[in-house]
This record gives sequence, structure tokens and C-alpha cells, in this order.
Amino acid sequence: MQILFLGTGAGMPSKQRNTSSMILKLLEERGTYWMFDCGEATQHQILRTTIKPRKLEKIFITHLHGDHIYGLPGLLGSRSFLAGDEQLTIYGPKGVKDWLEVTLSTSQTRLKYPLQIVEIEEGIIFEDEQFIVEARMLEHVIPCYGYRVTQKQLPPELLIEKADALGVPRGPLLRLLKSGEDVILPDGKTVKSSDVTGQPKNGFKVTILGDTRHCENSILLAKDSDILIHEGTFDTGTEELAREYGHSTITDAANVCESAGAKHLIVNHISARFMAEDLKTLLNQVSSYNFPIYIADDFNEFNYINGQLEKLEN
Repeated sequence: MQILFLGTGAGMPSKQRNTSSMILKLLEERGTYWMFDCGEATQHQILRTTIKPRKLEKIFITHLHGDHIYGLPGLLGSRSFLAGDEQLTIYGPKGVKDWLEVTLSTSQTRLKYPLQIVEIEEGIIFEDEQFIVEARMLEHVIPCYGYRVTQKQLPPELLIEKADALGVPRGPLLRLLKSGEDVILPDGKTVKSSDVTGQPKNGFKVTILGDTRHCENSILLAKDSDILIHEGTFDTGTEELAREYGHSTITDAANVCESAGAKHLIVNHISARFMAEDLKTLLNQVSSYNFPIYIADDFNEFNYINGQLEKLEN
């Protein structure tokens, strides 16, 4: 699983940062992308990446402020011209359906693929055999959600050397053993799945929060997450201003991560007042915490594998 940030700014685009959008790249897991928020000019950002809009499967909207949704109509329209014919599902707060339907109708935008719009409430909003997505209301100035993506337990690894030693032929019997079934070999011998497989592995847990003050639901969503993605619009020392505008400081983000026992923190939604040279100062404000903390820039990509988060070179 990889995470790609398309926009990491707060409120409006700047020369350094576009408005909010990030992608969970699930190519190995399901051959698709999941997008979280779609601020203005998101599709322009995509042009500078290898992302294929036709592979977008789901878009999760945290709230209906323009810096999180104004890129949706253009992206939805362009997807029709880019060989996108599979269903796309959009999840978001009440009002997103009316806004999109009026916008697409008024502009006479005709989509060549099925579009499903789900207006969510708190709880599990999606589940299949691979993933669970839970949403909880945060504390912003308008209704705003955070999302927790949980990958279900992975099947055990097939220990091919043990299977070979027991005489299991290559082919369908190996697949049955890997799936947990015992098999009978042509000579009548029974081979148990547990004899040729390792322990099942836990999937990853990623929490993506929308704009929010420090709140209990942020901690609940982030509980034991492998990765917490949390806004940090303000710096330490401006807590009152952050709360007034329904936002967090970078220290708020770190406190949520610590309280939740999350393993890695990525801070985004950075105010335009902070230039590149200010990022070191921001990180110094949270240098005492005992987990890795990153500040995301546009086009930063992170790879998560074997419990480790790696920031890739742009």
C-alpha cells in the first residue's frame, strides 16, 4: 500500500501547496485507487503523477468546504474521457449528492460510467472481504468526518518448501492449502493446511482525518493505527486561534497520535503562512514524541510494508 499526497495546503491554493487531496494506492490489494478529498485543481495535480483516473474506485469526502470538494466536477467529467467505465462511488456528508447532481446537470456533464453517491452517517460505511471503512464525526465549523480504513487479516503465507517435502504437486492443491483447506494427495495421504502455512498476518490500519479541533473521535478513529494522517494548520502557541477556526496545531496532531497509540504520523493541511524553511521549526515543536512524524508536501509518496513507513523520493 502506498499513500500519495496531491494537495497538502489549507484553505486555498498557494505556490507551494495545492488544496486537499490524497490517494491510497491499493494496486497490489485490489488494483484500484481510493481518493480522500478532491480540492480545486486536483486533476491538474494528477497530470504530474502516474495516477490513472479510470482506476479510481472510491472517493471519500471529509466535508463540504471548497478546498476539499471543488475539484470533483472536473475530475468526474475527465474520467469519462480517460477510459473510465467502471463504477465510481463517492462517500461524503449530507449535501454532497445535491451539490454534485446540480453541478453536473447545470453544466450538462454526461458521465460514461455509473456514479454512486453515498451520504454517510457515523459507523461502518463500507465493508467487503478485504476492507472495512469506518467514519466518525469530527469537530470542525461544519459537519466533517474522519475515516478509518482497516485491511482485514491476510491469508497465511504458503511455505512452499514444506509443501514440496510432503509431495504436494504444483497447481490447484497448493491454492487450497493456502486458503486454509486440507487436501488429499493422489497417493491418498492427507496434508493439513496448518502443516504448510505460516501464521495469518494482520492487515494495515490507516486513519485519515478531515479538518478538526482536538477531539475524542479523532483518538477513537486513530486507535492502534499504523498510520495517522492529521491536519496541522497551525503551529504550537496558536492553540486558541486553531480552536476558533475548527483546526489543529501540529502538537494537537502529535497528541492524538500518542493518545491513540498510532505508530506513524503524517501531518498535512498546512497553512500558507508556513514556507519550506519553516517546516524544520514545526517538526522541532514535536521532536519529543517517540514515533516517526512527517510533514507532507504535494507529491510526497509513502510506502507501507512489513510494518514500516518509508517516504519515497519524489
